[in-house]
Amino acid sequence: MLNSIEEFLSATEEKQVIEAIRTAELNTSGEIRVHLEGSCQGNSYERALEVFSILKMDNTKLQNAVLIYVAVHDHSFTICGDEGINLVVPNDFWDSTKDIIEQHFRKKEFSQGLVAGIIKVGEQLKAHFPWDPRDQNELPDSISKS
Repeated sequence: MLNSIEEFLSATEEKQVIEAIRTAELNTSGEIRVHLEGSCQGNSYERALEVFSILKMDNTKLQNAVLIYVAVHDHSFTICGDEGINLVVPNDFWDSTKDIIEQHFRKKEFSQGLVAGIIKVGEQLKAHFPWDPRDQNELPDSISKS
């Protein structure tokens, strides 16, 4: 069992996840964040929505931010997207993305799961919110923790 959120990803794995975010965002105006915390103290989706707001992910110009939220000690994670992305992705998109991440997490391949999810999210963001030369990176690419 992991004793802290710092043990969830090694420094090298964190760099791999951040690089996946940067790569995915090269082709889209969308924003992707990963947030790790020890426990969600209740419903992980509701907590993810709180974190989404705390991280100001609901302030992107095109409402196309996506959060992958992980409650490490609870063995729980959620993906939530802002209004703009939710309106255009297929109905099963979030569940199918969660399934890909979960397949890796079950094997304790945490960074691989996050990277696979980020890549899939990035493909949808690129399809619906292609990169434009006037785009600015509205949110940091770093992994946030609490």
